[in-house]
Amino acid sequence: MNVFVAGGSGTIGVPLVRGLVARNHRVFATTRSPAKQAMIRSLGATPVLIDALDVAALERAVRDAAPTHVVHELTALPRTAPRSARDLQPTNRLREEGTRNLLKAAIAAGARRIIAGSFAPIAAAPAQQAPDPHIDRAAEAVRSMESQIIDASRCGAIEGIVLRYGLFYGPGNPATDELIALVRKRRLPRVRDDRGQLPYIHLDDAVTATVAALDRGTPGSIYDIVDDHPTSFSEMVTELARVVGARPPLTIPAWLLRIARPYVARLFALRVPLSNAKARQELGWAPMYPSYREGLRQTLAIAA
Repeated sequence: MNVFVAGGSGTIGVPLVRGLVARNHRVFATTRSPAKQAMIRSLGATPVLIDALDVAALERAVRDAAPTHVVHELTALPRTAPRSARDLQPTNRLREEGTRNLLKAAIAAGARRIIAGSFAPIAAAPAQQAPDPHIDRAAEAVRSMESQIIDASRCGAIEGIVLRYGLFYGPGNPATDELIALVRKRRLPRVRDDRGQLPYIHLDDAVTATVAALDRGTPGSIYDIVDDHPTSFSEMVTELARVVGARPPLTIPAWLLRIARPYVARLFALRVPLSNAKARQELGWAPMYPSYREGLRQTLAIAA
């Protein structure tokens, strides 16, 4: 395959590029940062310095790469994960305008298939009883991205597939590194009576699922790329403290988190118990780390 990875220097972009190169695919990986071009070359890929919001430049870049497959992993999130819904605004634009531009470029270049990485906690979350304009805006952007990809597939313009990833964690993930540091300092609390059910996915498993979708995904499909055991953030934090040998996290009431970090509180309160059964059956994929428990131990073992 000749694969064009849009967002190739991001959280999943880097391990995905590494995984594709290891499988002897020719890979082009985009970045907006000149400083990251050398890193992309070190992975064995060809860097493409581009802004996905520049329609003409993106079309030229994709045409020059002449990919058979395109992967959309474009985001503009803070390195250690968003702390407020406003942090999602640049990514909202990429999920709407960036998707439109990338689809147009991929179709014009004659690419056969496009895979789009979506965000399961927002994409699959039930409607909120107390609407939040910022979270609603993020959900609207995710829906736009997914519908653009699926509509293009249904009309026969290109084979489009959406992967709804759970919350990423694992070695090399800045958000995971920050969680570990906070837990060791006992600065990451658990929430009293936390009934959230969040989908998680180890980065290595997200990569293998994406590669499988490039090969075997059914056009027009949406797959939940999650592990086998959705869990609350509080349970994950408690297990993380146990794994790193830290003292148990402090417990705070939910109302305090809502005041201090309203976006984070809304996200952690979601109940999104997704299943990976469809991905297992159609992609021939299964997570190497069935739950955050196994995945956290692997993460800490590598860090050590």
